[in-house]
Amino acid sequence: MIRIGRGLAAAILLALALVAPATAATPTFEPPAATSSFGEEIVFTQAFSSPFDLARVEILIESPGSLGPFVVEVAGTTAAGSHVLSHQMSLAGGGHVYPNTSTTARWRLVPTDRTVEPEIGPPITVQYADTRFTWKTLEGDSVRLHWYEGSDAFGRRALEIGEQAVREAEAFLGVSESEPIDFFVYADEAAFYDALGPGTRENVVGTAVARIRTMYALIAPNDVTDAEVRRVIPHELTHLVFDTAVRNPYHSPPLWLNEGVADYLASGYTPGDRAAVESAAREGWLMPLRALGGLFPTTYERFSLAYSESVSAVDYLVREQGTDALVELVNSYADGVTDDEAFTAAVGVDLAAFDEAWMADLGADPPTRHGPQPAPAGPLPSGWEAGATAAPAPTPTPDDASPLGEVWVLGVAALAGLLVGGGLAVVRRRRARDDVDASLP
Repeated sequence: MIRIGRGLAAAILLALALVAPATAATPTFEPPAATSSFGEEIVFTQAFSSPFDLARVEILIESPGSLGPFVVEVAGTTAAGSHVLSHQMSLAGGGHVYPNTSTTARWRLVPTDRTVEPEIGPPITVQYADTRFTWKTLEGDSVRLHWYEGSDAFGRRALEIGEQAVREAEAFLGVSESEPIDFFVYADEAAFYDALGPGTRENVVGTAVARIRTMYALIAPNDVTDAEVRRVIPHELTHLVFDTAVRNPYHSPPLWLNEGVADYLASGYTPGDRAAVESAAREGWLMPLRALGGLFPTTYERFSLAYSESVSAVDYLVREQGTDALVELVNSYADGVTDDEAFTAAVGVDLAAFDEAWMADLGADPPTRHGPQPAPAGPLPSGWEAGATAAPAPTPTPDDASPLGEVWVLGVAALAGLLVGGGLAVVRRRRARDDVDASLP
């Protein structure tokens, strides 16, 4: 009986093994590869083997600050087997990536059988670098300085200015930088503008890119003690600390507030800024703050005035409400609030009211509104005045017929004729088509 029981159990296990579904094979990925060449391209390569046919092969590309991957179809229908695919991000035809940007890619295999889940390969990250120069690096508490021309003393001085700027911005805004900030110093204009890309304005000598925590500046070695350099470095680094204070995935503060705080901490409301703003207020070409929330004007005069107005508005806010109100306003953006919510909570009025109060403080007239205007109100027919009750219209009789009534009746009759005639035409065409279809073999 024991032998019979053991035999029966073995038979059952064998039967279950025969009817159990086999585990489906899955694709395998080799280690991915990536290369970058400054000003030319970034290339991702992936070798893989798939046991089944693929409907398509995609690459999922992510960069710092992106809300999700950018998906590119690299290949369409692909037979089962081993393959090596590459994807090129061309930078030579107008494309641009800031140096020091890290880009991560993964490959996705989508089977033709929709009941099988797509397979995603391992990630690979490549850092796009400006390889035209041999960079020297000095690292402080918060800033990593990179430069290629100038002495070690030049590097130490530039790093000292940057470190002090970050400390002051942290203390003012009440935040702390937990990751290093990279600061690249270019010694010549052509190389600087090549690094920043074709959209860079010709009057830019420094810029900060918050999503990659990187600052770029145009500083010749003998200019490091220049007053403008000692303004540019703190200004741009303050932008990065400002981003730490306000970062959220929903809503960014107005550009004028960002620039105004950076200028306010870097150099304050200077006599030159004050003169420019007061002159614009007198002459009637002061720009309202709501015009400076996104991009600044492109002409040099307006571009410069936009910065002066920005720090003027921040200075006005501090004079009227105090430093604490400015800090509260900036930090409130971290919650993703709207401009009106942020200003109402911190200042007591919405952005439009603050804009008007700032202009009034400067003695500026409200700007003339241009563009589409509401149409003027036209004359009202008799009995249509507000509050008037129109008498009911009398029912027309044959004797009351007027030329206008006759035209109206004829118009209705003509429209009805068109509708009926059109309907009959559709019916005839449909019947004719049905007759043709019936005659086909």
